[in-house]
Amino acid sequence: MASCAVCGKKTQYGNQLSITRSHISKRTSRTVKPNLRRVKVEDNGNFKRIYVCAKCLKNGKVKRA
Repeated sequence: MASCAVCGKKTQYGNQLSITRSHISKRTSRTVKPNLRRVKVEDNGNFKRIYVCAKCLKNGKVKRA
């Protein structure tokens, strides 16, 4: 899976807990994927497409071409 080229954010894995009668009865695995966008970026006069998460785009860490 792709990851953010700026901050390195990638897919996270964990457990989804099912709580019944104040006891944790079942655990199933779950994945949380980052909100990645493929954007065109200028790098030393060259244009290339990289994957960047929406948080980095919003904060202005990447300048779009």
